[in-house]
Amino acid sequence: MSTLCCTQTKQDSLDIKKVALDYIEAQHNLNPLQMENALHPRMVKRTFWKDKSTGKDFLRETTTESMILIAESYNKKGDQFPEKPKKEILFLDVSNRTASIKLIADEWIDYMHIVKLNGKWTLVNVLWQYHNINKH
Repeated sequence: MSTLCCTQTKQDSLDIKKVALDYIEAQHNLNPLQMENALHPRMVKRTFWKDKSTGKDFLRETTTESMILIAESYNKKGDQFPEKPKKEILFLDVSNRTASIKLIADEWIDYMHIVKLNGKWTLVNVLWQYHNINKH
């Protein structure tokens, strides 16, 4: 279900979608500049993980700098994604300067917060999980 309100324009929708696509496609295509353009310098990406020695859950964080490095190296052998990767984008809520987006990829789900700063939409938060939570 999608909720649109306030003064969001068609261009805003296109720009928000582009941020989400740049984030995932930068990983597919080894494009760190594309990733850098999508992320705010202080973006934080989080997931839950299980410590193997204690069996306790904890939050794991990744920064913009790490995501840029991931975009440069994660799919270097071309074997991390299918030939036609899944990248379904759902608009959960959008206002004039904030958006909540759900990205469904082949192996995981990303919940994204995207904000419009100085006229540009940028990704500031990601909470993700594998479809198969046992991978955590």
